[in-house]
Amino acid sequence: MDLTLQQKQEIEELRVSSYETRRATVALLEEILYKPIPVLDHGFVRVIDYMGDDAAIVQAARVSYGKGTKKVSDDSGLINYLLRHRHTTPFEMCEIKYHVKVPIFIARQWIRHRTANVNEYSARYSVLDREFYIPSVEQLAMQSKQNHQGRGALLKGEEAQHVLDLLKEDATRNYDHYVEMLNEDPDGNIIDEARGGLARELARMNLTLNTYTQWYWKIDLHNLLHFLSLRADPHAQYEIRVYADAMLETVERWVPIAYKAFIQYRVGGISLSAAALEIVKNMLAGKSVSQEASKMSKREWRELMETLGQKE
Repeated sequence: MDLTLQQKQEIEELRVSSYETRRATVALLEEILYKPIPVLDHGFVRVIDYMGDDAAIVQAARVSYGKGTKKVSDDSGLINYLLRHRHTTPFEMCEIKYHVKVPIFIARQWIRHRTANVNEYSARYSVLDREFYIPSVEQLAMQSKQNHQGRGALLKGEEAQHVLDLLKEDATRNYDHYVEMLNEDPDGNIIDEARGGLARELARMNLTLNTYTQWYWKIDLHNLLHFLSLRADPHAQYEIRVYADAMLETVERWVPIAYKAFIQYRVGGISLSAAALEIVKNMLAGKSVSQEASKMSKREWRELMETLGQKE
C-alpha cells in the first residue's frame, strides 16, 4: 500500500481531530477511523464516516425513541430474528462511507452493485499515479475448464514468470506513453515546454486496467451485507474478495451483533429450494434419494450434496 505524503498528513490531521456529539458512536470503529487497511499491493480500504450502530437497528425495528431495549441479549435476539426472516429496512438505518483504492478492472466489477453512492477519482481532471496491480505468483492461474468465470490450476516456473513480465512491461510502457501524451507528470509539471499535451480525458484511454483508481463509496448496512455475502464468498474473484474481507473487519467493529447474525445466517447458512428441502426430509426419514427422482438439475444436486457433506 502506497500513500502520498499529502494523504498521510491528511489522515494524521483527521485522526487528531475530535468532535462532541450526541449521536451514537462505536469505540472499536473509532479506533480505525480514517486508517487505511492495506489490500493487494497498492490498494486500501478505510472508513471515512458512519451513522448508527446495533441499537439503531433495534430502534428502527421497534419504531421507538431512545436506545430501544436495554439488554444486549434482547437486542441480539431481535437482530437475529430480523436477519433470519429477511426484514431489511431496519438495517438500512445504518450507513457507512469508505475510501477505497482499487485496480480499475475490479472497480468495474464492483460498480455493478448499484446500491451505493459513488464518487470516483477523475482522470479527466487529474493525472493518475504510476501504480499498477501485479498479482503474486500464487494468483497466476489458468482458465478453469469447469467454471467459465473462474480459475484453474496455477501457472508455474518460466510460464508464470513470463506472464508477470508481460504484465509489468505492458503497464509500464502504457503509463510512459500516457505521460508522454499528456506532456505532464503526476504533480502537474509540464515536461516539454516546446510542445502541447493531449487532453487528460483522451490520454487516459491508453492505460491498462490494472492501473489503480480511488473512490468514496457510501452504502447502508443492508446493501453492504448483500455485497459482502457475494464478494466475500470463496467463489468470488480473489482480487475483490480481499477487499470484502477487509470491509468485513470494519463491520465486525461497527455492528458486532449484526455481524454475528450475518455470519450465522448468511455466510454460514444456506437457503433451500422446495425440492432441496424435500430431499433433506426424505434423507432424515431414512428414505433413498437420487438426482433423477428429485427432478433437480445435476448442478443443483451436486451443490446440495456438497453442502450436506454427502458423497454422490
